Amino acid sequence: MRVALVGLVHGHAKGFLRALPGSDSATLVAIVEPREDLAKEYAAKFGLDSKLFYTDLERMLAEQHPDAVLVYTAIADHRKVIETAARHGVSSMVEKPLASTLEDAMAIRAIARAKHVQVLVNYETTWYASNREVFVEAGQGKLGEIRKVVVHDGHEGPKEIGVEPEFLSWLTDPVKNGAGALFDFGCYGADLMTVLMHGEAPISVTAVTQTDKPEIYPHVDDDATLILRYAKAQAVLMPSWNWSFSRKDMEVYGTGGYAITVGSDRVRVRYRGQDAESQTTAAPLAKAESNSLSYLAAVLHGHVDPHGDLSSLDTNMVVMQILDAGLRSAQTGRTVEIAPLSK
Repeated sequence: MRVALVGLVHGHAKGFLRALPGSDSATLVAIVEPREDLAKEYAAKFGLDSKLFYTDLERMLAEQHPDAVLVYTAIADHRKVIETAARHGVSSMVEKPLASTLEDAMAIRAIARAKHVQVLVNYETTWYASNREVFVEAGQGKLGEIRKVVVHDGHEGPKEIGVEPEFLSWLTDPVKNGAGALFDFGCYGADLMTVLMHGEAPISVTAVTQTDKPEIYPHVDDDATLILRYAKAQAVLMPSWNWSFSRKDMEVYGTGGYAITVGSDRVRVRYRGQDAESQTTAAPLAKAESNSLSYLAAVLHGHVDPHGDLSSLDTNMVVMQILDAGLRSAQTGRTVEIAPLSK
């Protein structure tokens, strides 16, 4: 799979470049970054050939014809990159969330359908065996009917953990990022819950946001709580830049028991009738499910149908509905009902 990296202002680009040498799924054919200083920094840090670098996306697509672009721009730029790539028949994988607005997400879906390209969204937690184990437990009926899901995501704050200046500048911009912690980490729980609900959108979203550290984050929220209401279930999402440490965990409670993820590969479970819980190690993920590059290659080669997956466009359209409703709820102080998306 021939891939091009678009953008270097997202700190996760470093993780991709570190992982690439060990991947047998992808070959890097180009990097598009208009900022010359960032291009030089990355070239030196990762020993990259200067011939890989472009400043213009259109020119790169016309000359290199990659199979996919991996997008590491500000979230607000996702739509522009995806639309440009799609016009060249090139699929995209973006870092979460899909977009900074529901309007942009609708436009992304429209061009993906028109040009018959894949648009996938990369979340760290997609590659957690613990989450997959909970999906299996739920799918096999071991937890009974799901009634409540609680998801905690976040860390001490982007500035506090020392993200790169170019990363911090747009993470804390309400236009370029869509919001603060609400979008940055709220998308994780929305993604997981949408898959647990088999693609169903919630009936309504009620959200509260606040900024506990206005001296650091004067323009965006650094803490949020969202309540998603379904016909017979609720989800409580708690994204924050105020945790004492980094965390990404999920609690799923059903009529037959509960399952709580512990890190990326362990699960605490207790079933109806048991006196105590037990902890298990989740089964390893299959190669195509274990990392973003292997998954993208499997999708592009037709080995995996992404429909309904954590990374899929259909799932992430619902995620964007949830984030959009959460933002409007926090701004107005009212519960926001979710209307079906136009087909």
